[in-house]
Amino acid sequence: MSKKPIIVFEGIEGSGKSHHIRKIVSFLKKNKIDFIYLREPGGNLNSEKIRKLILSKKTKFQPKTDLLLYVAARNENISILKKNYKKKIILIDRFVDSTVAYQHYGMGLNINFINNINKFVLDRLKVDFTFLNVVSEKNMIIRLKKRKRLNRYDKFNKNFYKKVQKGFIKMAKKNPKKYFIVNSNLEIKSNEKLIINKVKKLI
Repeated sequence: MSKKPIIVFEGIEGSGKSHHIRKIVSFLKKNKIDFIYLREPGGNLNSEKIRKLILSKKTKFQPKTDLLLYVAARNENISILKKNYKKKIILIDRFVDSTVAYQHYGMGLNINFINNINKFVLDRLKVDFTFLNVVSEKNMIIRLKKRKRLNRYDKFNKNFYKKVQKGFIKMAKKNPKKYFIVNSNLEIKSNEKLIINKVKKLI
């Protein structure tokens, strides 16, 4: 594996992925290790504009529209990713697996179309390692209730999130060497240590 890997953090809402990626950002800064950090949807100026459109509570897009907007936001980041690929550690909060989990397993869109459009956009870029954060329904609900602001993707029904998380787990089990499943129901400090230790090995 490249010592300048692309490391992705995935998981449904309330799973703790964004918390853990922030901890890794702090760790890398503290140790003066070069990296870039992107979130999806979002990243650069154009991607952030698309993010606001997708996640707005006033938005009611068709599933195919959602898919195309997510991929469009990703495409706006490709030049940044290619510029830094194998040169810096790349951290991404959500990436291709989220598209598959949400748009295929959650919304039922065609998996072949999703895979093909992602291949077209990504070209030769490949994720090196993924941290998949999983959470119980009970803890997800508790954590979402604590959020000051909820976006459109925080308000789907429980069954939707179950399908999405099962999709994530299915992908992880297909390629266990490139995934680390984090049980976000456990004590958060313990998980922080596990993730940081794994990142140390990856870089």
